[in-house]
Amino acid sequence: MFLLIESVRSALNSIRAHRMRSFLTSLGIIIGVASVITVISLIQGLSKSVTKQFEGLGGNSLTITAHNTMKDVMRGKFNELRYEDIQQLRSRVDEISDVSPIFLLSSPTVRFGSTETSARIMATTPTYQEVQQRFATMGRFLSESDEASARRVAVIGPKLIETLHLPENPIGQYISFSNEWFKIIGVMEKRGELFGMSQDDYVIVPFRTGRSIIGNNQKLRNMQFTVSLKDISKLEEVKPRIRAVMRASHKLEPDAPDDFDMESSDQLAKSLDNITSTVTLVMGGIVSIALLVGGIGIMNIMLVSVTERTREIGICKAIGARSRDIMMQFLIEAVTLSVLGGLIGLILGYALGFGISKMIPDFPDAVVPWWAVVLSFVFSAGVGIVFGVMPASKAAKLDPIDALRYE
Repeated sequence: MFLLIESVRSALNSIRAHRMRSFLTSLGIIIGVASVITVISLIQGLSKSVTKQFEGLGGNSLTITAHNTMKDVMRGKFNELRYEDIQQLRSRVDEISDVSPIFLLSSPTVRFGSTETSARIMATTPTYQEVQQRFATMGRFLSESDEASARRVAVIGPKLIETLHLPENPIGQYISFSNEWFKIIGVMEKRGELFGMSQDDYVIVPFRTGRSIIGNNQKLRNMQFTVSLKDISKLEEVKPRIRAVMRASHKLEPDAPDDFDMESSDQLAKSLDNITSTVTLVMGGIVSIALLVGGIGIMNIMLVSVTERTREIGICKAIGARSRDIMMQFLIEAVTLSVLGGLIGLILGYALGFGISKMIPDFPDAVVPWWAVVLSFVFSAGVGIVFGVMPASKAAKLDPIDALRYE
């Protein structure tokens, strides 16, 4: 233990005696660790932000969409969901709390006075609020009366207040799209941006109203259902029953493949985690090349240090220092340089990640996971050991007589 403490003290004295050289030696490690931490913190921050978007659906929901392969689409064959499927699901699967159908209208241009903008126009039922767990913060949401009468009313996303230059309280104002006028009855809660795109530039109208706009006889090829369950623990148990009801509703033969897809919100979140983990690994691997360069730099400078201190090594051996003592001293010096570089790189990387996230509008805050901190220190120490072995070994093998003669 005494030898270890003395080796560390000697290494720190040597680093202090050659501050500039030590800084330049560690610069490669600093840049490498800072690059890795910056990339990881930005990706992890973005991942946590996107995950929160899925949490809004809750873990007790399923999304059902029509299954259409590219081959079928090119042949003009489209599978679709039908409104009748909802009645089948509600009546035959007791575990279902409710079902919310939704489809997009093809006319994206919304006008208020002389101002117009593009927005997603969605038609859905009053169940949307509870199923999707997204609520109106101003005015009210669609009612059963609005749906039954196919009223020309709309609930808007908060972004449209800004883009259409609507009053702060737009309730009662009229907007137009698809050559019809709609009265604003509510404003939904803000969700922010995702990948630089606003999630709040949309209009929600009653399902029957949307049907009447596009024509009641038109097929709804882009319709999807969100199904909420009464008990989250029965999610996996209910999936096969929902699948059986959907197949029966679509009159599919026993050997025919499903013409629909089912995906739960937690599956979407897991898929996202897999994607971000892969991106983190790839990007981290690319910028880790800087650590390799930094390690080579440490090895070169330590070899120079061995040459400069040849006479000192000879004196140490002459008064009884063993080869392993000399090797330990130089190895600890290399590791100390690497770890100090890693610590500076960690701080610099977090500062860069935080600064970059703040410079990009609506980008989520950078997040540095604990494993990235541990990995940076372990990797830094590893680089010091790997690239410090050769210079330390060279110093340990020096003959004390030749070392003392060295000028």
